[in-house]
Amino acid sequence: MPGTALQTCRITVVLIDCHVLFRSGLRRLLEHHGIVVVGEALSVEAGLRLVARHAPDVVVVDPGMPELRDLAVIQTIRRMKASAPRTHVLALSRTTDGHDVVDVVRVGGSCYLLKDAPVETILAGVRAAAAGEALITPKVATALVRRLRAGGGGEGPLASSLLSEREQEVLRLLAAGLDNDGIANELFISRHTVKNHISSILDKLDVTNRVQAAVRAVREALV
Repeated sequence: MPGTALQTCRITVVLIDCHVLFRSGLRRLLEHHGIVVVGEALSVEAGLRLVARHAPDVVVVDPGMPELRDLAVIQTIRRMKASAPRTHVLALSRTTDGHDVVDVVRVGGSCYLLKDAPVETILAGVRAAAAGEALITPKVATALVRRLRAGGGGEGPLASSLLSEREQEVLRLLAAGLDNDGIANELFISRHTVKNHISSILDKLDVTNRVQAAVRAVREALV
């Protein structure tokens, strides 16, 4: 529809992925839906140069690339943020490696999705990241919860004392990977009410997006 093309044509993206065929297919998908790919890179350093040059709305990067093993993903995202502070990071991975999920979230990554996710989910992730929002799927949320629980380090019941009972219910479902529609259906409330609850949760927990709120929920044993 024309409205959709107009709505998304201003989103600019840089793709960083060492798999040429996947990257090419992703570019075609995004451009078909009016999203502008301003650059592609098969290496991290080349990708960083593109980010610095174009300051895109979103960087789509595979945290499983050989160059991003160990703590390199943290350093890379920090370098991206330093050169283009308004650019948001969407991690698009083949696996739900708990270390990668936590590392991406810790340094400000907006979204973490799997490469085998439905087309609609990947598009929603790019649009959410461009809008400064966050998105995780149930599979990724499960990996995040396991990793955080294995690491321990709970911060006590602070969040539960700050949030209302309904807000705690919303936070639990959010941490499980449900989107706003899923939360609304589960709690029999409107999507608008869910958005209001999430805004209140982010404000009370002093976090910037729903992924960071999910991390806080796990650390404080709310889920």
